[in-house]
Amino acid sequence: MDFPRALRERRTRRRVSQLDLALRAGTTQRHLSFIESGRSVPGRNMVVRLAESLELPLRERNELLLAAGYAPAYPESSLDDPALAPVRTAIDHILRGHLPYPALVLDRGGRLIAANSAFDLITEGAAPELVGPGRNMYRLALHPDGLAPRILNLAEWARHILVRLGHLAELHAELTGYVPEPEPAAGPLGFAVPLHLRSSYGELRLMTTVTTFATAVDVTLAELKLEAFLPADAATAEALAAAAAASPAES
Repeated sequence: MDFPRALRERRTRRRVSQLDLALRAGTTQRHLSFIESGRSVPGRNMVVRLAESLELPLRERNELLLAAGYAPAYPESSLDDPALAPVRTAIDHILRGHLPYPALVLDRGGRLIAANSAFDLITEGAAPELVGPGRNMYRLALHPDGLAPRILNLAEWARHILVRLGHLAELHAELTGYVPEPEPAAGPLGFAVPLHLRSSYGELRLMTTVTTFATAVDVTLAELKLEAFLPADAATAEALAAAAAASPAES
């Protein structure tokens, strides 16, 4: 990777001027200009400061360091690593604590790491090859054999999924082919766009929240996303409670 070009592209993508980035990183615009033109070779600490100042994800910070000829600063551990045992415990606790509402944890590519038992109501009827740990949940959501036939606002909901996939070009292209053209909104948008889903317990209207490990310094941990579903109306809350009561208790 060409470091000057890589830095310039990331700065431009975030719409940060050379002057702003220089001020954030504690250097001069002249020095930054020399770095971006290849006339000056930055030290390791400068590369780290520039990456932090651009608020790059940890993976991209490592990529910049490698491009500049330095070793990565941030480890990338396996979730099976004993050092991440407290993380796995925390994830299990959060997933159980969110019951009777569905929740799941995804990696950077949208692959399922873990989910609570309430998520079964979301995936009911989907093809088995699309469901389970390691499967891509973005594909599950929009594939014709996944949730798509049960999503009543598919075009609207799909937009919220597709905007997450800028770093996954092939998956974005695949899923775009499954999505119908959105129709103009007929009325007020309300306070949030819900997932409007048919289920064996009636129609569900669900909002989502996404939680990340904000202070993570491990690439794997920083890229995990915990997505929690919340009822957008009383009928959905009652349906989720009924489904949980009818399911075996999660041990």
